[in-house]
Amino acid sequence: MSVLSNLEPRSVFRFFEEITRIPHGSGNVGQISDYLAEFAGERGLFCIQDELKNIIITKDATPGYENEPAVIIQGHMDMVAVKKPDCDIDMKTEGLRVAVNGDLIYAEGTSLGGDDGIAVAYALALLDSDTVKHPRLEVVITVDEEVGMDGARGIDLSMLTGSRMINLDSEEEGIFLTSCAGGARVHCHLTAVTGETEGMAAEVVLGGLQGGHSGGEIHKERGNSNVLFGRLLCRLAKKLPVHLIEVEGGLADNAIPRQTRAVILTDAGDREAFCEIVKAVETEIRSELAVKEPGFYLKAEGFSEGKYVCASVGDTKRIASFLTALPNGVQAMSVDMPGLVETSLNLGILRYKKGELLAEFAVRSSVESAKYALIDRVAAVTGLAGGSSDATGDYPGWKYRRNSPLRDKMVAVYREMYGAEPRVEAIHAGLECGILGSKIKDLDCVSLGPDMSGIHTTEETLSIASVRRVWEYLVKLLEKKDA
Repeated sequence: MSVLSNLEPRSVFRFFEEITRIPHGSGNVGQISDYLAEFAGERGLFCIQDELKNIIITKDATPGYENEPAVIIQGHMDMVAVKKPDCDIDMKTEGLRVAVNGDLIYAEGTSLGGDDGIAVAYALALLDSDTVKHPRLEVVITVDEEVGMDGARGIDLSMLTGSRMINLDSEEEGIFLTSCAGGARVHCHLTAVTGETEGMAAEVVLGGLQGGHSGGEIHKERGNSNVLFGRLLCRLAKKLPVHLIEVEGGLADNAIPRQTRAVILTDAGDREAFCEIVKAVETEIRSELAVKEPGFYLKAEGFSEGKYVCASVGDTKRIASFLTALPNGVQAMSVDMPGLVETSLNLGILRYKKGELLAEFAVRSSVESAKYALIDRVAAVTGLAGGSSDATGDYPGWKYRRNSPLRDKMVAVYREMYGAEPRVEAIHAGLECGILGSKIKDLDCVSLGPDMSGIHTTEETLSIASVRRVWEYLVKLLEKKDA
């Protein structure tokens, strides 16, 4: 049963709802890519589906627009697929349960994938329309943007004719983005000596945090459950002989983790002292984060005695020290653009099991040298702890273009429609524009999108009214011929 069928613009919301019915988390894009290829085939549109599953679809200019510059419409097909602990949806095989609350669309128990499903829906609606007037359209939909921009890095764009690109991967209406930070994904590995030890195992859970996008909300200094777990483990390891059994925290390197669960072993006779330390750390953190994270909780439960395979006391201390020493959050603010984060990192994923620890970071900076210096810093801390690290998914920043006919035109059309000036800004979050710009000579690019909030979290919402306004703006922009 359709939930969004009566919303305007109907074509956009029809395609968006179809997209939500197809599993399309990062790394699981086969079905959504095939859907896009079938869409093009059914309409007789030229389409390329490459080995990575990237999609390029083109549509000829409508009559009278043949001499206008071609326009590239760009977004990505993957989403950050996260769900609440009690949600029974298998996001690898099942679609989302979309719902509407007033002006907002959301998904029950999961992230919505408005980032960047709405870009795909806009593109499909434009390609499907027989009424919108436009120059030649070249639609580029990439894969796995959320986990390192692998699709943008590997795509061949040599067949494109356009040098003007509208990226639809922004989340705030009325803001035109013209530059962004570069970034990389850093993987840190530690090994621990393990053995079977008898004692009392306790499950520790830190949760109730807001989470958020590590690019768009890192400056809000929200609680990071992985970092807070490191703090707890350090306190426990200082006071008691504890052994780490397992840890699982966070779902994506670029999402601020909301919950971390761990199983820790200690002597059966230390149960009371163990609980007192947990309670003391909870009280401290709750007080520190009272305004930022009112829902925070830390609890120890499920105590059971027995023999468990776990890390030694010494290696548990080493892991605790490692987690405590690692940097996290905002490292520097921009001098050139007050209020903009220059350099940051987010400990988004933390895993430990059977002697293997993995810590994954999203590192971002608008200054390339600062980005690499921070990667080196993480590597140094990891090395001092006896581990190793590597960086993947390195992507360049997107530099501001002083002379931009596309930006000038977009500002003029916005002013004509709304009688106001749009905000032209840079962002700390990463976009694919920098990578794609290295593949297209003299690329002139601007990013925009409708209002969304809570992206990369289960609280993600998409504004219906904003989707409509941005659609109307896109149509007007495409119909507007160059002077």
